[in-house]
Amino acid sequence: MHKHKTGLTRREAMQVGYSGALGLGLTSLLKQRAAAADSESGKPRQASGKKMILVWTTGAMSHHDTLDMKPDAPAEVRGQFNPVQTRIPGYQMCEHMPELSKLADKFSVIRSFTHKDNNHLMSTHHVLTGQFQPGAFFDKIASRTDWPNYSGAYDYFNPRNDGIPNGVNLPTYMQQPPLLWPGQYAGLLGAKHDPWQITADPNKDDFKVDSLTLAAGLDIQRVTDRQSLLSDLNSQQGRLERTAVGNRMKSEQQEAYNILTSRKLANAFEVQKEADAVRESYGRHTTGQSLLLARRLVEVGVPVVQVNIGNAQNWDNHGNIFPILKDRLLPPLDQGLAALLTDLEQRGMLEDTFVVLIGEFGRTPKINGGAGRDHWGPCFSGLFAGGGVQGGRVIGESDSHGGYPVKKPFAPEDFGATVYSVLGIDPESEIRDRFDRPLRLNSGSVITELF
Repeated sequence: MHKHKTGLTRREAMQVGYSGALGLGLTSLLKQRAAAADSESGKPRQASGKKMILVWTTGAMSHHDTLDMKPDAPAEVRGQFNPVQTRIPGYQMCEHMPELSKLADKFSVIRSFTHKDNNHLMSTHHVLTGQFQPGAFFDKIASRTDWPNYSGAYDYFNPRNDGIPNGVNLPTYMQQPPLLWPGQYAGLLGAKHDPWQITADPNKDDFKVDSLTLAAGLDIQRVTDRQSLLSDLNSQQGRLERTAVGNRMKSEQQEAYNILTSRKLANAFEVQKEADAVRESYGRHTTGQSLLLARRLVEVGVPVVQVNIGNAQNWDNHGNIFPILKDRLLPPLDQGLAALLTDLEQRGMLEDTFVVLIGEFGRTPKINGGAGRDHWGPCFSGLFAGGGVQGGRVIGESDSHGGYPVKKPFAPEDFGATVYSVLGIDPESEIRDRFDRPLRLNSGSVITELF
């Protein structure tokens, strides 16, 4: 079988997102779900009912200019933004995050994440899987030797065939050819556990996911009529039905019918059905409508949704960082994320939805000659809400320049253990790769200070 240069087979490469609007076609999805049900029917399920919306700042948001400001540091460290007081006594955030600042009692901030990498791809894998990338080297692209991302592991322990995916990534796909970002897939668990990849802007008036849309002129009744005809044809294929292939085909046909006729998942993608006031509260921009779509997806039962804020390196501000943050990046994030937290709480969903804002690393303490900040793995911050998180806490501390943690350092492994614990998966669980080799899922410790 032909191998792509990423190490994936041609078939697997297609399944992890090289296609357009939806990285998994309906046919391949059904084959994957059926295979999962067959091969893993004896595996104990692990789930708590909690869900996660992971808000990913692609390219790495500057902690100095958002969640861990240093107003008393020298000018070349503190930057151009002023801090504002939040509802957490003594804790200040960036002046360009006013809506989130008002909600600080609803979330907690960790200011002491740390790892040793300054490379986008390796660091992305580390944070999005909770494990160090096997055989990692500078710009090591995705392969099937990678650790699984969180939705991939969730799907491994909780396979389903009801037409609802266990993971959805949206609205961008992290790649800059020839670089393919690791951490977006199920890695060593195989393509059947990959999340769905949506690459379309939900803020556009014509937004839709074609693979979940009935063909023009095909209504539900006509689909039902065709299902009856299909059942008649299948009932006459006794010889075929006695084979494993025949049984699989019938299962796939039934699931395709269930997806198209139930409309549950398809309806979730129809953000146009939301009240105008709700859409406006999130903001009529890609960030806001992507976060709204994430809420709609968890509402219909998708347990893990990752929202990429921008393309692969949107927050990689090596130059001109302050006007970019002020004018382009922070306002939509502030509006959309604040609206998401408020909306989840008003709907009674926040306690069961773990919301995380994080990136692959931080930015350098000292502003460079291009008026930007460079890559910095030794210290970065994250924001956490819902899913049992106690609001109003500031956990960990960095030094006076935001360069290194001085209290409670946490590694990506600890972040991963926390995610798995909230999702109801034991971080010490055993997984098996495609060659049936046993591996421990995660080597970190749960960040108990959040709960």
